[in-house]
Amino acid sequence: ALAAAGSSSAQSGAGTLTALDYVEIQQLYARYNYAIDAGDIEAYVALYTPDGAFNAFEGQAGLRQFMKNRQGGNRRHWNTNLVITPSPEGAKGQVYLMFVDVGTKPPSITGAGKYEDTLVRTPQGWRFKKRRTTPDPPPEAAPK
Repeated sequence: ALAAAGSSSAQSGAGTLTALDYVEIQQLYARYNYAIDAGDIEAYVALYTPDGAFNAFEGQAGLRQFMKNRQGGNRRHWNTNLVITPSPEGAKGQVYLMFVDVGTKPPSITGAGKYEDTLVRTPQGWRFKKRRTTPDPPPEAAPK
């Protein structure tokens, strides 16, 4: 299935990804969640290209500032339904996101959304070039 996904994209001129690329990209997403949840600033920054961006935070200094200012506490990032698509610059990634507060009993979902990513292969492995978060809108008010 992985080879088929890469070969169908190759026909569109978007480039190709190997089965190993897919696994390495999945590991990038997992390392992202562990780094941000642990508050490990340097591990987080290392997941991006030197000019990488997360929302409005750009470059290594911007990414460090984001991590220093975030209020993570007991929050965990859960990702699901990762879709990886070959692109001319490397790959595009889309994944659903849930924030889970593990400090409550039982743990509670505190937010949801999705990430849309531009990924590039570097000498250090796959990295985020651009990562954008789109939060899900709040539920509509119940009719009165």
